[in-house]
Amino acid sequence: MKTIEECYTTLAPKLTNWLVATGSNYHEACDLVQEVFLKIWKMRDNLRDDDSAVSGLVFTIARNLRKNLARDNRRITFVDEIKDEDAGTVDADPLPSDAAYLRRRLTEAFAQLPPILREAYTLFQIGELSIREIAAQTGVSENLVKVRIHRAKEKLKEILADLRVTF
Repeated sequence: MKTIEECYTTLAPKLTNWLVATGSNYHEACDLVQEVFLKIWKMRDNLRDDDSAVSGLVFTIARNLRKNLARDNRRITFVDEIKDEDAGTVDADPLPSDAAYLRRRLTEAFAQLPPILREAYTLFQIGELSIREIAAQTGVSENLVKVRIHRAKEKLKEILADLRVTF
């Protein structure tokens, strides 16, 4: 097995991207990644030498931590802007309007996907896990994972059809 540092270097960016793509904000995703690797470090003596098992474990821990965080934060209301009494209203999204629009549309499109399709697609595209790793993590067959990824792609194409440029 790789060292924890090597696993972190390899998996942390993928895990962060996956968390952001599946609904976490960037800062929350970074905090979750740190918590995940702290747990991995604490259980380092019990890990198998199989790198794919570690990557699956990392994503499973992250998913569970995010579920716990969501459950704990159910009563908290998030707002899209910050109001400063002295300086007026400050926009929470520093991106240019086109990028913010695209981000919003992608977020909305992912939210419309059924959870099982969204999970398979994001683990594959953003988490960069293999079909085999996704199947092992989700407890379904590799063929079903492929079907879910295909259905997610088709649904996203349908939802975002108006963004496609045709000549």
